[in-house]
Amino acid sequence: NRQLLAVVAGRLPAEAGLPEFDLDGLTLPEALPLSLPSALVRQRPDIRASEALLHQASAQLGVAAASLYPQITLSGSAGLQSLSADRLFERSAAAWSLGAGLLEPIFNRDALRAREQAARAALEQADAQYRQTVLQAFLDVARTLQALHSDAQALHTQAEAETLAQRTLELVEAQHRAGAVSVLALLDAQRALQQTRIGRVQAQAARLADSAALFQALGGGWWNRASAAAASGTQAASN
Repeated sequence: NRQLLAVVAGRLPAEAGLPEFDLDGLTLPEALPLSLPSALVRQRPDIRASEALLHQASAQLGVAAASLYPQITLSGSAGLQSLSADRLFERSAAAWSLGAGLLEPIFNRDALRAREQAARAALEQADAQYRQTVLQAFLDVARTLQALHSDAQALHTQAEAETLAQRTLELVEAQHRAGAVSVLALLDAQRALQQTRIGRVQAQAARLADSAALFQALGGGWWNRASAAAASGTQAASN
């Protein structure tokens, strides 16, 4: 219904302004692809989110690994002066300030190592989740492409059946006018034509639905990519 279409379009259910249309007004590209570059699948929101989590887990592992090593910062002359022999044991000496950075990785090494192992396990989990998300995306696209191929064949078959039923009805009408067939035969021919029309509309609706499923499986359209890229290149060249 129109409320569901509003939600799919990112609007409130009660928000007006959706265009009026009927089934005959919906058009598809003349040739739907039977195969697509795998790079197009990366624009899916679930893949991009999983990829971001993978990068985050990788960064956290780097932080955990870096914490295993002492963190020392020395200034030039000030550091050398503070570390001179006559001031080495003064409470304010720079050597004492280095103690925390040197000793923490030593005394807390088990805890820091456990933190690194946890970060590594989280990275492996994020990597496995990313792989599974990508595989599921490929499966979604493959299934919708196969469904579109079947839809095209079914629509072609139903269109031929409708054409044949229309010709049969015209022949029966001529025979009925000549008194060669009864009205029951005429009604049967009319009913057969209506059934083939219903089948053609159902096949057309299935193709439209699977086209929308492909659009969703790719995270967006594909037939406007080339034109958009060409427009961006032209604009960049002009600037």
